[in-house]
Amino acid sequence: MKLRNIAIIAHVDHGKTTLVDRLLQQSGSFRENQRVAERVMDSNDLEKERGITILAKATSVVWKDVRINIVDTPGHADFGGEVERILSMVDSAIVLVDAAEGPMPQTKFVVGKALKIGLKPIVCINKVDRPDARVTEVVNEVFDLFAALDATDEQLDFPIIYGSAKQGWMSAEGPDGPTDQGMAPLFDLVLKYVPEPKIEEGSFRLLGTLLEANPYLGRMVTGRVFAGSIKPNQSVKVLDREGKVVEQGRVSKILAFRGIERQPIDEAEAGDIVAIAGLEKFNVADTLCTPDVVEPLQAQPIDPPTLSMTFMVNDSPLAGTEGDKVTSRVIRDRLLREAEGNVALKVEQAPNSDAYIVSGRGELQLAILIETMRREGFELGISRPRVVMKRGENNELLEPIEEVVIDVDEEHSGVVVQKMAERKAEMIEMRPSGGNRLRLVFHAPTRGLIGYQGELLTDTRGTAIMNRLFHGYSPFKGDIQGRRNGVLISNEAGEAVAYALWKLEDRGPMMIEPGWKVYRGMIVGEHTRDNDLEINVLKGKQLTNIRTQSKDEAVRLTPPIRMTLEKALAYIEDDERVEVTPKSIRLRKAILDPNERKKSVKMKDAAE
Repeated sequence: MKLRNIAIIAHVDHGKTTLVDRLLQQSGSFRENQRVAERVMDSNDLEKERGITILAKATSVVWKDVRINIVDTPGHADFGGEVERILSMVDSAIVLVDAAEGPMPQTKFVVGKALKIGLKPIVCINKVDRPDARVTEVVNEVFDLFAALDATDEQLDFPIIYGSAKQGWMSAEGPDGPTDQGMAPLFDLVLKYVPEPKIEEGSFRLLGTLLEANPYLGRMVTGRVFAGSIKPNQSVKVLDREGKVVEQGRVSKILAFRGIERQPIDEAEAGDIVAIAGLEKFNVADTLCTPDVVEPLQAQPIDPPTLSMTFMVNDSPLAGTEGDKVTSRVIRDRLLREAEGNVALKVEQAPNSDAYIVSGRGELQLAILIETMRREGFELGISRPRVVMKRGENNELLEPIEEVVIDVDEEHSGVVVQKMAERKAEMIEMRPSGGNRLRLVFHAPTRGLIGYQGELLTDTRGTAIMNRLFHGYSPFKGDIQGRRNGVLISNEAGEAVAYALWKLEDRGPMMIEPGWKVYRGMIVGEHTRDNDLEINVLKGKQLTNIRTQSKDEAVRLTPPIRMTLEKALAYIEDDERVEVTPKSIRLRKAILDPNERKKSVKMKDAAE
């Protein structure tokens, strides 16, 4: 059967997964009466809850006797590592662009990678039914983007298709084109413009790009067959990037993507994208080949991690009461397993301790890992995120810089510019983006952006949209002021009492509720001043048998600050930790004993 391999790449929320839904429906992958979830490719719980794609996934459809393998990719910059690997599997890409927002930072990132390896993309202007759509300007912006990324003349001559994935139609004739043909024009465009897979000479070779653990088949690697063919039970070997033999074994099962299902097949041929089971040490970017091959396939280089956190054993007084995976050995095995499948993550042991330093692309990527682990029953202590610095040629300190695009209402632009300037950001561009909104583009240090998302939404009443993308390294910009408020710390262990919380409300907003378990050194609220304060949240009302005129005062508590995982990681300072368990997220001081805490501060001041 003839083949086409294509990836769908776009910025977050521009409609990739919805487009795949429509392609599957029109190609007959679902029965007429079959109930299908919306965004069928977002299969993981966290993806469904957050409405974002986290893991790249493959599917396939048949159109006019041609099998089209489609890879749905994440749109968030933190998961860019997934997209970088995917591009080596495909022969072209559909670049999806929102008709109102235009090309955004992640569009620029993935298009740049695709153009660099020589792909000729198809541009799809999605959401043309939006009332604020500006189709002509967006097409011009896409052309300017391609030109700025040094596209060749062939790549600049890209085909354009318009439509609305949500309404289920596409048209090559224009944004007002016929809407009765459904997705057929897009399928026809793919068959016309996407080249057939190039098949290399020689024995069987497959490059691994996606890794997963299957409860029945064990480790499974998805990749593209570059040369030859393979059958189940055939002898193979695995070569790493340097060409060293990692393991030898047999293929137990070959699965091909057929719609949203995976079906076992008797033979995988060159050009196809398949999943292979049976090898225990096969990693992402390794080459699977027959025993006579000695040269590995070249994998695309991956951008380096920019942010790191320390994962440690939970040593709080409440440790082990809510989770069952608490030892450092179990945590280590889980982190190493994650690093195998996720090439954008790096795990190393912290010196002189049983903690692990995990480096990744951004707060969201690391927060998703922590959230996944807590759902599996892990208890962890997490340090504040730190940026990964490096030394330049003249031994100068370099820090990661991000390109930040903020779309904001004009009335709120002043406060955004001011806050970004405080975070040592440089404004690159400021232009109207339609509807009394401005698009602000900054180059900002990564460490200045930690925790800014929540503050931005507060400053702009929830109307601003921020997008970030790694730009490069530049000389260290100097100190950036962190959190301005101190915290309220519990000085006793027990259960919080409503009366005590009520009496302490003038000290600052609380983060706990009555009846919650607290311990000495745990952070229970935010102080209104810039210093830390120890308080007693266990003290009940002194009861006597004397009646007074005022009677009992009614206890009315202000609702506490709700700490989500991302909010907690952004909130803490260097001497604090986030305690993560399957049921709770607590904030605490790294050193729980107040006397030891004072000693460490004195020693630190003396050292400085």
